[in-house]
Amino acid sequence: MIEKNNFAKGRITGSLQADMTYLNSRLDVDKNFDIIYRVVHIGGKEACMYLIDGFCKDDLVQKLLQYFMDLTPDKMPEDMHGLSKQFTPYVEVDIEDKWDTLVQALLSGMFILLLDGYTKALLIDSRTYPSRGVEEPEKDKTLRGSKDGFVETLVSNTALIRRRIRSTNLHMEMLSAGESSRTDIALCYMSERVDRDFLEEIRKKIQNIKADSLIMNQESLAECLYQRKWYNPFPKFKYTERPDAAAAQVLEGNIVILVDNSPSAMILPTTIFDVIEEADDYYFPPVTGTYLRVTRFLITLLTYLVTPTFLLLINNDRWIPESFSFIMLKEEPNLPLIWQFLVLELAIDGLKLAAINTPNMLSTPLSVMAALVLGEFSVNSGWFSSEVMLYMAFVAIANYTQSNYELGYALKFMRIITLLLTQWFHVWGYIGGILLSVLSVCCNRTVSRKSYMYPLIPFDWKNLKNKLIRRRLPGAMETGGAEKDIRV
Repeated sequence: MIEKNNFAKGRITGSLQADMTYLNSRLDVDKNFDIIYRVVHIGGKEACMYLIDGFCKDDLVQKLLQYFMDLTPDKMPEDMHGLSKQFTPYVEVDIEDKWDTLVQALLSGMFILLLDGYTKALLIDSRTYPSRGVEEPEKDKTLRGSKDGFVETLVSNTALIRRRIRSTNLHMEMLSAGESSRTDIALCYMSERVDRDFLEEIRKKIQNIKADSLIMNQESLAECLYQRKWYNPFPKFKYTERPDAAAAQVLEGNIVILVDNSPSAMILPTTIFDVIEEADDYYFPPVTGTYLRVTRFLITLLTYLVTPTFLLLINNDRWIPESFSFIMLKEEPNLPLIWQFLVLELAIDGLKLAAINTPNMLSTPLSVMAALVLGEFSVNSGWFSSEVMLYMAFVAIANYTQSNYELGYALKFMRIITLLLTQWFHVWGYIGGILLSVLSVCCNRTVSRKSYMYPLIPFDWKNLKNKLIRRRLPGAMETGGAEKDIRV
């Protein structure tokens, strides 16, 4: 009767044969070759261990089994709690009696031990996931910064942040989402600096996700967390593969979300000024860091304005001053300028996709060929004007001055809209395109439903100055002051 009641409640019965039959049927061990189970004798009792091949450390499991199998009946404790407390020489140990929790723990890589007569199972976290080494990310490189980066293993990523913030206020909260995948998600925040209401809102949203799985990891999670204004292309989240950048955001009171199997961190809430910031701004002196930040901001604006402005001036050549007459087309174009710009916008994306899918050994010769074909030959053939090729080449290269892909494509979409409006409505279309872009930024909201333009809107001069100017790091002291304190 007790066994039936436990089964009805989804708990271990204490009868090893009944528990094994249920678990083997649920896991379908006869068909899944990587689910290993073995019946052994421990202290005069029958026991069964379960593990996933490739997830457990073989040498550790061997030592634990050797220790357990040396136990004699007179030393066996009365329950699993006593076994875990007295005879399990390992750190990460837990006991559990619910089948759902046991199955999830097993599929995530834990070692499970069942004993006859015990109504709880022993869980040993001996997981070791296949992963690459910690190395500098290719996308978020710095000249002077640290050369480590996030990997696809969640525990390694949390350790990289914990290594930089040795504070009891740093919390790493574990959640999971996805009915089938049960993907591990870690919320990283400083308990005394984070917005508690926003944290609770994010926690509830993750817990209430009804998706079957988070196939695309962070992107799937982002779409579940923010479902409003999908048509606004400007990024609502900032991603980084650098532990130092993630740690800095945590210290500023933001929330960093780490998703298992993803080598990057999601930062929220995020404003437009946070998206433009980069780690190199803080690895150089304040003057150099400010120059790099302002230069990147101005070039980002130029990538949006250069081609629509050129199209407007060419369509209204009487507005061009005499001193700038050199920007005029040297030859009459065979194809309208608007079509040249649109075709090149598409061609640049095609080259990016080709570069991603090109094997490394072929990337250099194919890049040279693409440069020749799309450069000199396309101009000589009459398809494109040399001036159009020049400005689009600047736009393509200047897009890489900031590392956020979402921001680059947001500016691309706004640039194409402004080009079309300029072609159709001339100066009023040019002004309307710029106003549409400004409104897209100003009317945008962060995940916390605050202004996307903060600290510009609402205006906060102190924080705005910190965003625009690279100031000295907090706590920095003058050399003379430090010497004076030492003498005292």
